[in-house]
Amino acid sequence: MTSISRGRNFQVAADGVYETRARGFEVLETPFLNKGSAFTLTERRDLELTGLLPSAVTDIGLQAARSYMQFQHQPDDLAKYIFLSGLHDRNEALYYRILCDHLGEMLPIIYTPTVGEAIQRYSQEFQRPRGVYLSIDSSDSIDDAFRNLGAGPDDIDLIVVTDAEQILGIGDWGVGGIAISVGKLDVYTAAAGIDPTRVIPLMLDVGTDRAALLDYPAYMGAHHARVRGEPYDAFIDACVRAVMSRFPNALLHWEDFGASNARRILDRYRSQLCTFNDDMQGTGAVVLGGVIAASRASGQRLADHRVVIFGAGTAGIGIADLIRDAMVRDGLSRSEATSRFWCLGHRGLLTTDMLSQMRDFQVPYARPDAEVGAWRRDGEGDEGGIHLLEVVRRVQPTLLIGCSASPGAFTEEIIREMAAHAERPVIFALSNPTSLSEAVPSGLIEWTDGSALIATGGPFPPVTHAGTTYTIGQANNALVFPGLGLGAIVARASGVSDGMLAAAAGAVAELVDVRQPGASITPPVDDLRAVSLHVGVAVARAALDEGLARADLGDLIDQVRSAMWEPAYRPVRAV
Repeated sequence: MTSISRGRNFQVAADGVYETRARGFEVLETPFLNKGSAFTLTERRDLELTGLLPSAVTDIGLQAARSYMQFQHQPDDLAKYIFLSGLHDRNEALYYRILCDHLGEMLPIIYTPTVGEAIQRYSQEFQRPRGVYLSIDSSDSIDDAFRNLGAGPDDIDLIVVTDAEQILGIGDWGVGGIAISVGKLDVYTAAAGIDPTRVIPLMLDVGTDRAALLDYPAYMGAHHARVRGEPYDAFIDACVRAVMSRFPNALLHWEDFGASNARRILDRYRSQLCTFNDDMQGTGAVVLGGVIAASRASGQRLADHRVVIFGAGTAGIGIADLIRDAMVRDGLSRSEATSRFWCLGHRGLLTTDMLSQMRDFQVPYARPDAEVGAWRRDGEGDEGGIHLLEVVRRVQPTLLIGCSASPGAFTEEIIREMAAHAERPVIFALSNPTSLSEAVPSGLIEWTDGSALIATGGPFPPVTHAGTTYTIGQANNALVFPGLGLGAIVARASGVSDGMLAAAAGAVAELVDVRQPGASITPPVDDLRAVSLHVGVAVARAALDEGLARADLGDLIDQVRSAMWEPAYRPVRAV
């Protein structure tokens, strides 16, 4: 089996040893081969490294301790990100070793929120390319780009692709979005043991609408506005066809596409290959897991929740869809379940008089005009919308979900109004980075006198109130997508079904102990390896049960665990 590396100068032999024709500095400059001072004396002789390294032979444990100390000495989070990126470029195994050893601490560096700053400064801080870049201006070169990887049809398990139109909460950052694909794959490897030699970060460069990038001479992407419409769709189609042709067993993960494209792209290709959109489905699954755990803590039946979603974009409606489907499994009809949601977009509550301005995926959640005729509207005439406080007053929700990127939107008045009618209000303030969170957990705890069950999108410290310390659950997609990918890959799933997503959510909820006062409603993100194993087994089992598994599956726990790549040095054999 050929492994993927810059230079394509090694392969994995049947006994697991790296075999290479590279010699000398070429070995040291190949990240998957490079072991630095850990090369044995025999390897140094055979690979022509004698004299190119200090004489001491160390092991990966000593190297990891030294690298972690260097990481800690960096002056700020962006410097830490750049340090880790440099290590990643030099020595893959060592990079993933310290990532696995300190994942809870390093996750906010390699992923949200620090990756957002790195994306914004991608062209200024550019060091070396990582991944595959496909340009809409050279769509006839798509096949050439994939061929240049040197990867065969059985060599790639996972591709994370973005066009970077809607990165995190920071919007369109053009070609810098490749960093989100790289970061996502790093989490896949550290959390779920996805083999990093068998993945591709993929950037679809269709231009950018950010004037500051287009005006910057050193911007690394296409210097024109975003291409849309038929040319965009044709480019996406060509990319998907190339992936299906070259890597038929790969899972294709869509990341940070804009609202006008994300849902329709997923809907178009979901039945054709193994694919999912993490912003919609991954977010929905991790929130559903938290809601299941919170419902267990409050003693409330899932189907009895009244749900207000503030932020009716692809993420918000993706969350609504998964919770609605869970309500159906809990005994409601589809129409009954849908009627338990009130979703707000930028013009307020979605109502049927707005249908012409809605995206198709929002339409099922529009409330009838007759239902809200007497509700207070803000603004004049047709522009007047029904805003969050009025919705909370009228609906008396038990579950409030924010994915709006509107900091402070969950005000004291709104939360106190909710708490007046819900014994254990469940509140998800999901926008991240934390500066965009709809509320700060300390406020939510104070305004509900400690009765709220809370999860946030970014990390927040524990809150002590009236003698109880509350651990703030983080509804981080990393609780779901690594294990989801692992299970799909092990099963060689032909698709990612709603049942597999529900299984992932249920697995996350199973890992939460809600019996203790102040307990989190999500598992801790510093134990992602164990979480991903549990989720991966549940997902593989769901794929098997639904007839989507193309692999022979037996002892699922053993198969999933044995599929998890470990960050350790392999022997390197000169050939």
